[in-house]
Amino acid sequence: MPMADIDGVTLHYRWDGPEDAPVLLLSNSLGARVDMWLPQLGAFTRHFRVLRYDSRGHGQSAAPPGPYGMEQLTFDVVGLLDALEIERTHFCGLSMGGMVGQVLALRAPERLNRLALCNTAALIGPPDLWDARVAAVAAGGTAVLAAVLDRWFTPAFRQQFPDRVAPFAKMLRETNPRGYIACCRAIQDHDLRSTVAAIAVPTLVIAGTHDVATPPSEGRFLASAIPGAAYVELSVAHLSNVEAADAFTTAVLAFLNG
Repeated sequence: MPMADIDGVTLHYRWDGPEDAPVLLLSNSLGARVDMWLPQLGAFTRHFRVLRYDSRGHGQSAAPPGPYGMEQLTFDVVGLLDALEIERTHFCGLSMGGMVGQVLALRAPERLNRLALCNTAALIGPPDLWDARVAAVAAGGTAVLAAVLDRWFTPAFRQQFPDRVAPFAKMLRETNPRGYIACCRAIQDHDLRSTVAAIAVPTLVIAGTHDVATPPSEGRFLASAIPGAAYVELSVAHLSNVEAADAFTTAVLAFLNG
């Protein structure tokens, strides 16, 4: 299992695809791990050397005591790129991963070729949502997060494809509570509404029509604020890469190969 030591924190990562292809780095949602990108892996690896990783506090990565900050999560990515001797990469992040992408584009734009920000926002709130989530996980562990599936997928998708939803319920249950809570605090403290206009990396924004966590209005804000950004809206909830896997994959590949 490949691991990288980033300033004393061990991050789990995975390589897929041809070694001589351009690199595409994928960054996960809160409560997810590298497996969340399996619907894209076959198509993406036909074009790219795909790098997936578990954010600190998630999956097989270490979960040091929190709180974490979004810049800290972002510089984990920079450290991973340095450790793997990757000068530049395409980046696709969903939800928390999209927040990391925003900070990366502002703090280290020289490391990016193109940027896909998916089902994310410059600010995800309100703050009391995160206070309630933290209190629930602190009291009952990540087993209490089953309700998050109602935000990740539409009712129709959950009913029609329970086999596709089940792995994500398992991911949530198996997430380290300490790591989950620390990342909740990083999201709660993240507000780039006044600075995203400074992003100069070519950007695609993907939103979900039925996404209550990061509604289309937030995606449209990002797309209008970031100069030249493209916008795609899919008729799904929060995990658009799963619920509309083919349309998501097509949109990202068209952008990255454009």
